[in-house]
Amino acid sequence: MALSLEEFIHTLDLRTLPRVLEIQSGIYFEGSIYEMFGNECCLSTGEVIKITGLKIKKIIAEICEHIEGCEPPQPFELPMNFPGLFKIVADKTPYLTMEEITRTTHIGSSRLGHPCFYHQKDIKVENLVVKQGEQIMLNSVEEIDGEILVNCGVVRNHQNHSFTLPLSQEGEFYECEDEHIYTLKEIVEWKIPKNRTRTVKLTDFSNKWDLKNPFPKGFYGALILKPVYEIQGVMKFRKDIVRILPSLDVEVKDITDSYDANWFLQLLSIQDLSEMTDKEFPIVAEVIEAPQGNQLPRSILQPGKTIVIHKKYQASRILASEIRSNFPKRHFLIPTSYKGKFKRRPREFPTAYDLEIAKSEKEHLHVVATKAFHSPHDELSSVSVGDQFLVHHSQTTEILCEGIKKVVNVLACKKILKKSYEAALLPLYMEGGFVEVIHDKKQYQISELCAQFHLPFNVKVSVRDLSIAEDILAATPGLQLEEAITDSYLLISDFANPKECWEIPVGRFNMTVQSVSNLSQDAASFLVRTLIEEITEEQYYMMRRYESSFLHPPPRPPKHPSVEETKLTLLNLAGKRTVGLPKSPKSLHVDISKKLHSTQADPESKAPVDCQNDLADLEKERSTSGATAVSGTDGTTEIFKNEKHQK
Repeated sequence: MALSLEEFIHTLDLRTLPRVLEIQSGIYFEGSIYEMFGNECCLSTGEVIKITGLKIKKIIAEICEHIEGCEPPQPFELPMNFPGLFKIVADKTPYLTMEEITRTTHIGSSRLGHPCFYHQKDIKVENLVVKQGEQIMLNSVEEIDGEILVNCGVVRNHQNHSFTLPLSQEGEFYECEDEHIYTLKEIVEWKIPKNRTRTVKLTDFSNKWDLKNPFPKGFYGALILKPVYEIQGVMKFRKDIVRILPSLDVEVKDITDSYDANWFLQLLSIQDLSEMTDKEFPIVAEVIEAPQGNQLPRSILQPGKTIVIHKKYQASRILASEIRSNFPKRHFLIPTSYKGKFKRRPREFPTAYDLEIAKSEKEHLHVVATKAFHSPHDELSSVSVGDQFLVHHSQTTEILCEGIKKVVNVLACKKILKKSYEAALLPLYMEGGFVEVIHDKKQYQISELCAQFHLPFNVKVSVRDLSIAEDILAATPGLQLEEAITDSYLLISDFANPKECWEIPVGRFNMTVQSVSNLSQDAASFLVRTLIEEITEEQYYMMRRYESSFLHPPPRPPKHPSVEETKLTLLNLAGKRTVGLPKSPKSLHVDISKKLHSTQADPESKAPVDCQNDLADLEKERSTSGATAVSGTDGTTEIFKNEKHQK
């Protein structure tokens, strides 16, 4: 039966893709297909097209709130790269079957692919009764013994209970409230059900965006996001992907069951490649679409180029950010095979609690105070700007608080005097400011830094990687190595030179290829060229958020024993700690010349000179807009800049 293209898309179950359609009738010009603004605008009767995907082309936003005395706000297009953060408002319209949920929502292995619902009545499944209103997480959809089932789970007493529900399961299923914060890109890809709108609340907006803010000044309210879709497909005898708007006035007939889909090109996205089994590699493929301006040599990923995709795997990277406060920071993913060398740079610690986390058995942490602290208790030490300390260990001590003895956690330190040391006890709740004094002049490989020190860690490239024409890390005033992450990569090579391979990131690289043939497994070794990847601000914060969610949270910091107003909660401390989600550090402007003392014969007591040098270097790094690249030794790392940062 023929349907309008719009009706067909409305009823389309995305899990059944690809589908083969025949054009039955429509308004078109003689000569088959035409293109307008990047979309096919007409199709001839009898044309056959294989639908491979349905993507959101743009988002129309409509502000829910109306301000008295003002004209109702008009709907507007919200750019896909809008740098705002949103909270999702649960949809009040119920889903009536599990089949409707699976047909319209995104369920997958991604962190974002596990939507949660609750049911209006109890559901008895296997050896479990899911109670009314209990949160049900949908984990995956799979076929078992010829029946499609949804793998679900509920959490009770911190234990997960798994069960399955058939697509025929009926009832009123409602979305659960979602406390997470999302970017617009995440919402578009995972959180807008097909054929529905999505209500969200704007919670934050980056002032680094170059374009005009489309929202009224100070707006942080609710808005409705309405997606505009485009159909992606392939046609016989064409090697590109066609894009069609569902509103195109044509009628179509689904002929999937009676048509041999092998007549079409077998196109694979980079996501399709990542979901293939290990046994299906290596494969030979022709590049159909590739990102513009990729930095791989000899234009490996240009349309029409034949490549070999050897395998998929997980690889480690070090997430690093440029150290500067008065310019937008750049962010990098550095492979552990990077051959440049680093020297340590001073770290900053906003609280005594951060000193406790940063101390190590390898060496005494030496810091200078940049903020004064007056202790209200005689048992604890006060701090003046310029005081220097060697951090030793944490312990507990008794203090007299309002006539009552109380035990508090403190940091045992040695305060450096002119010719001696003095024991000092710093309360962990102390809000101060400290800068590290570096005595270590050794040069380190990045793998050595990660093995010997706790991240985050401040460094500067002292010897660049000479195998790179332009080592962008060497040009930075300083880097903070923040954390080690693991990500998915494909190993590819030019078909003409299969022994020289390159890693490309699955999650940050758009590519479409046509499978040409399979290759036999080759046990020969490869020369793998890794990439220093410069990532966008959005990608950086998403990585920090996701990686941090897998780490155990830090212990609750100690609280001030007496004065309620000075109590520190975990929330406000985490916002100030350097080991939390990073923020641009405040500029440091401290005159400590009167506090620093002369150099002593003891190696530990040469701190004043080192301290002056480190603080001067730190100030210089913060104000420098760039740095001169330094000379060095060989390496094999290449640079890949995210195309969004190429201007």
